Amino acid sequence: MSSSQNIKGHIAALFSVIFWGTTFISTKVLLKAFTPFEILILRFLIGYIILWCIKPAKGIRLPGQKRSDEWLFLGAGLSGVTLYFLMENNALSLTYASNVGVIVSTAPFFTALMAHFLLKNERFRPSFFLGFLAAIAGICLISYNGSTALSLNPMGDLLALAAAFVWGIYSIFTKKISDLGYNMMIATRKIFLYGLITMVPLIPFFHLSYNYKELIKPAYLGNLLYLSFGASALCYVIWNWATKVLGAVKTSLYIYIIPVIAIITSAIFLHEKMTLIGGLGTLLTIAGLVISENPLAKRKIQ
Repeated sequence: MSSSQNIKGHIAALFSVIFWGTTFISTKVLLKAFTPFEILILRFLIGYIILWCIKPAKGIRLPGQKRSDEWLFLGAGLSGVTLYFLMENNALSLTYASNVGVIVSTAPFFTALMAHFLLKNERFRPSFFLGFLAAIAGICLISYNGSTALSLNPMGDLLALAAAFVWGIYSIFTKKISDLGYNMMIATRKIFLYGLITMVPLIPFFHLSYNYKELIKPAYLGNLLYLSFGASALCYVIWNWATKVLGAVKTSLYIYIIPVIAIITSAIFLHEKMTLIGGLGTLLTIAGLVISENPLAKRKIQ
């Protein structure tokens, strides 16, 4: 791989996480008028339509696709679209956006854990476990901050942690898909399609009552388009391409930046305050993530 291609991969990953770090704000705004499941459906339905308009579908299968590859797309759609955002959106309805931003940044741990067993050339190092313990301690402090000082339901923090685990699964699926050589925009469009398909069985369990009068309000429509076009259609394609270039674990390192962006934007736009315990938990979580991957150590990454 050329150095210029490698640099582009880093830029692509950085762009995606900076964008994603602000999405907690948009989702929090939309939760004032819509349920977490309604936001999920609208976000990816619009995102799929956008990608379809850019790269129209000529059939269900991609050119040269094997039948067995269908399971990879199904797994990616179920994990990275339906389950991840269902958990994240519900977490945002229960806890602060800054909490969710920090907790979901543990995704690199789960990505590395799964990559160790499912991908080649990925091995644990002592620093991984040391960093993991530090980050989990930080998450406990953040949860304590939310459940006592801020009188919030810690279930939101647990859902955010579950979302991080599911994102690790999605990272493995996208790495395997990218290794097959598919065009990432077309592949992402298909992942979105499977995400929408796997949402259908969940509809009876969630009350859908779209308030269309609210939907056409500039504040809600603007944030929905921000999530659909920017954070979904654009960033998913860019992130999946970065995963193809850099590998699943190396790309996931950029998730460390998400809590920083989330906390800053939450303070500016939502006026959320972080207590001393919450601040300490945030620093401990981020420190644990950095220690876990230890960028100064030489490591062979797929």
